[in-house]
Amino acid sequence: MKLSAFIFHTKSLLKLTYPILIAQLIQNLMGFVDIVMAGRVSATDLAAVAVANSIWLPLILTVYGLIMALAAIVSQLSGAKKYHQVIEQTYQTAWIALTLGLSLIALFYLLAPIIMPQVTLEGNLASLMFDYLNFIVWGAPGFCLYLVLRNYSEGLSFTKPTMLISLIGLLVNIPANYIFIYGKFGMPALGGAGCGLATAIVYWAMFFSMLIYCAFSKVLGKANLFSRFYWPNIAEIKTILALGIPIALSLLFEVSLFSIVAIILVPFGAQVVASHQIALNFTGLIFMVPLSIAMATTIKVGFAIGEKNLQQAKDYCFYSIVLGLLLACLTAFITVVFRQEIASIYSAEPEVITLAASLMLLASLYQFSDTVQVVSAGALRGYKDTKSILYITFISYWLVGLSVGMILGVTDWLVPQMGPYGFWIGFIIGLTTAAILLAWRLRVVQKRMTLTLQ
Repeated sequence: MKLSAFIFHTKSLLKLTYPILIAQLIQNLMGFVDIVMAGRVSATDLAAVAVANSIWLPLILTVYGLIMALAAIVSQLSGAKKYHQVIEQTYQTAWIALTLGLSLIALFYLLAPIIMPQVTLEGNLASLMFDYLNFIVWGAPGFCLYLVLRNYSEGLSFTKPTMLISLIGLLVNIPANYIFIYGKFGMPALGGAGCGLATAIVYWAMFFSMLIYCAFSKVLGKANLFSRFYWPNIAEIKTILALGIPIALSLLFEVSLFSIVAIILVPFGAQVVASHQIALNFTGLIFMVPLSIAMATTIKVGFAIGEKNLQQAKDYCFYSIVLGLLLACLTAFITVVFRQEIASIYSAEPEVITLAASLMLLASLYQFSDTVQVVSAGALRGYKDTKSILYITFISYWLVGLSVGMILGVTDWLVPQMGPYGFWIGFIIGLTTAAILLAWRLRVVQKRMTLTLQ
């Protein structure tokens, strides 16, 4: 590996990566603000926001995964200088996004009257939860359309708008929460449910801000969305869905794995579940680093493929993994050295802090395999090879990771029951399996494409 080549590719990757990373962290901060401001009303309001989010986030993240396909499509077309097709593909993805956003509203109003009477939670927790969902669902179309414009801009290698629009979202989120949670300026005090209304407003604010940027931005002028209009094209929509659905499902597999483990750990007691959630929340923040590199890699690889520069695509795959592993060394070091202090931010209970800190030691190990698997998956998206990601993540997370976690965590088959440690060892083995298989698949795709163009 040449140092000059590494520096060149790293600079190029970081230029795309840092705005995406800041945007991801800001979105996490918005969720943190919701929890803090709802918690100041009551524990019930905080619980309502947490439970409602556990329902909402998997749904919206699945949509997010599907729309991520547009970045790969746009980057390849941009590399090939086919800007008229960039516009068409963006419109077709927008029709998908609008349909999905409206479907989420319809789904809520169809299912809520059936499910709500069956839900028995203490006090007014159930009503607060459904009120939150009733508000936030109206922001779904706006957020889905925002994601389209975000991936359109990122696919054209402009990621700074994502950062700026996320900052606008945060600046809207805090006062909107204040107004609707506590009932200020003549508005009713909605408690935790007000977070849902505030978030819906944030979604639409982000969409309209991004729309205005796209309309007046000179750097996006080469693929001006307002120069032409496209009605839905079923053939094009099918192609986008074929690329996007595997991404969406693989993301759902990953999110749902960590959620189901939290449920399985409930019999071990509240302290175990709390420790697991602390370690998971912190590592989730750390995960934003390799995820942002992966998203930048998708763009760089896609653009190189569009230019038919296969060597440059391979170089970006290699150097993005190297960059990710170097940063993983840093984040793992921070995790190991400051694990006690980090855990104490989340809890004041000594038992919870001790267990969470010990789980973070295991988390420091899986940061390396997590980096390789997520960056490899990002590179494969750049090559438009998404079905393999779906199959590999399902096998690695559910068949390998969860199975190992269950055997070690809740049985005495191999070793005495390990509880949460068993599941975290399962995470390490599952993510390592995914890293090996995705890296192998990446090599296969690269060789196949080289042979095809010879």
